[in-house]
Amino acid sequence: MGFTMGLNLLLLLAMVATNILSLYHLSSTLQTSKKLPPPLPPVPDNLLNQLHTIRATINQLTRLQPPTKSTTTTTTTPSDLLLHSRLSPIASSCHNHADLLHKYMTYTPYSHCPPDSASIAESLILRGCHPLPRRRCFSKSTTSDPKPLLISDTIAKFMTYTNELDLPIPQLLQIAASSNSVLRLGLDIGGGAGTFAATMKLHNVTVITTTMNLNAPNNEAVASRGLVPLHVPLQQRLPVFDGVVDLVRCGHGVNRWIPLTALEFLLYDVDRVLRSGGYLWLDHFFGKGVDLENVYGPLIGKLGYKKVKWATGTKSEKNGELYLTALLQKPLSK
Repeated sequence: MGFTMGLNLLLLLAMVATNILSLYHLSSTLQTSKKLPPPLPPVPDNLLNQLHTIRATINQLTRLQPPTKSTTTTTTTPSDLLLHSRLSPIASSCHNHADLLHKYMTYTPYSHCPPDSASIAESLILRGCHPLPRRRCFSKSTTSDPKPLLISDTIAKFMTYTNELDLPIPQLLQIAASSNSVLRLGLDIGGGAGTFAATMKLHNVTVITTTMNLNAPNNEAVASRGLVPLHVPLQQRLPVFDGVVDLVRCGHGVNRWIPLTALEFLLYDVDRVLRSGGYLWLDHFFGKGVDLENVYGPLIGKLGYKKVKWATGTKSEKNGELYLTALLQKPLSK
């Protein structure tokens, strides 16, 4: 706030000084309009120096202007989760993290990349610096055949029904078949180790998983299952063509900690990649009960999708939080 007021004051001073000079020249011209104008007196050096100082100060302050801080962050929302879902134009945040960018770009060309490249790259991506600049170095690779990694979550997670919030894959396939909708290609946003994609693979459905290595080698786990991991953050435009996906699932990674504007952009990008008649599955989305009713419900409703399933359940009675599982179908007319 103080920086902005100071910059505005300097701009005001520059405008006033310019107007004074203009009035000075205008009055001289009017007084001598009936005769040949005498040579104009030179502008006082002190006034010129002041104008030059103002212009130089404005230019310097503009270059040094600090990045705008978000005012929507609350103390109840984990700051690291807000960081992971930051909404930014492509690569616009790289200059805000010059120290990380310098580490990432400090390497010997045509040699091996620094050993900590992967962690630095992910740190930059999570802070909105994406896509990353290209480099001419060799990433670490292994000569042995890849082996499946030990994965904590199991395929049974998507095959059983315990309450209304669950949507077992056999039921999902039955719903699609009953509406003569074919499921061939899916996208799992924030899919962790790729368990959903692995389960769908058993039913001849190809699912691509977007995931980050947040305290776990999720990308390597997805790849070890013979599946495709997309190493992209939530704020990036989905690298999929328009209208070619039959199903998009949003799991635990898509929840109330995402800023509302970022979530809205994400939902509309999901709409972009979904074909007409395709399905959007919000799997255990959670938030305050009042927010689900007044904020997230209307936001989802803007899509105009058909509600195939809409179930809520208690997550935390103490905090008034609810889970929402919704299966929505994109209209054929879209």
